[in-house]
Amino acid sequence: MKLIILLFAMLFGFSASVKKSADDMKAISARIELNHYQNYPNMLPEVQVVAYRK
Repeated sequence: MKLIILLFAMLFGFSASVKKSADDMKAISARIELNHYQNYPNMLPEVQVVAYRK
């Protein structure tokens, strides 16, 4: 019985570490993608207000 509990605890620990690694990889890939866009100029359209003031 102790062996089964130990195996479940090890399985739970392993799955928790795999989930943490997957979350870290998602965060790192998002950060890398944002760093790639820092080299590009501002891609937003430029808007000029041409209305007259009253």
